[in-house]
Amino acid sequence: MTAPLTPPHQPPHDSAWPPPSPVPPAEDGGPGTATEIRQAAVVAAASGVAGALLGLLWLWLAPRVSLISDGKAVFLRNSEAESAIGADGTFVLLALGFGAVAAALVFLVHRRGGVALVLGLALGGILGSLLAWGVGVWFGGQSDVVAHAKAVGPKVPFDAPLGLGMGFAAMLAWPIAAMIIHLALTALFGPRDPEPEYDGTWPPQANPQAPQAPQAPQTPQPPQDPQS
Repeated sequence: MTAPLTPPHQPPHDSAWPPPSPVPPAEDGGPGTATEIRQAAVVAAASGVAGALLGLLWLWLAPRVSLISDGKAVFLRNSEAESAIGADGTFVLLALGFGAVAAALVFLVHRRGGVALVLGLALGGILGSLLAWGVGVWFGGQSDVVAHAKAVGPKVPFDAPLGLGMGFAAMLAWPIAAMIIHLALTALFGPRDPEPEYDGTWPPQANPQAPQAPQAPQTPQPPQDPQS
């Protein structure tokens, strides 16, 4: 009678017993959603307040348009002057600078900031631009040009009120600059997610550090009788 040739049951070589426990997700140390929303609100409020400084700088640096009246109508004193375009250009350049500075400060303080901070920068840039425009218009001269011309008299030059010929388009310079600079800084200098380590086995295991179950020793088979 021959011995059974069926080898003893062995676990597959590519499986471990007990099965490896699932690896818990690694903590990236980033702030929670509520914290990000609070940080974004602070950034938006700070940017809005900084808009007052932008408005004062615009009021100080922007070239003024000189007007003159003949008693019937109001004309540009120098029709070839580029002062009207210069006021818009000054506002846009200042807004770009404020947006870049705001993005750099936010990145230095909150390196792990997410989408909420970028949205806070954009909203704060719009609020700051609106406040800057309001400050410039409020302190930039009398808005009623006809009444001002009558008050100073004919043939007397006076400054036109400060304003934006580009309208709302000029107010997008700050938020666009802030978002682009912040995204660029995050891409270049932001924290990186750790890459998984490869231990040389194939297929890769879910948890390379998990101990492998020892393989059961194989039972030697008795020699078979060639005459049986």
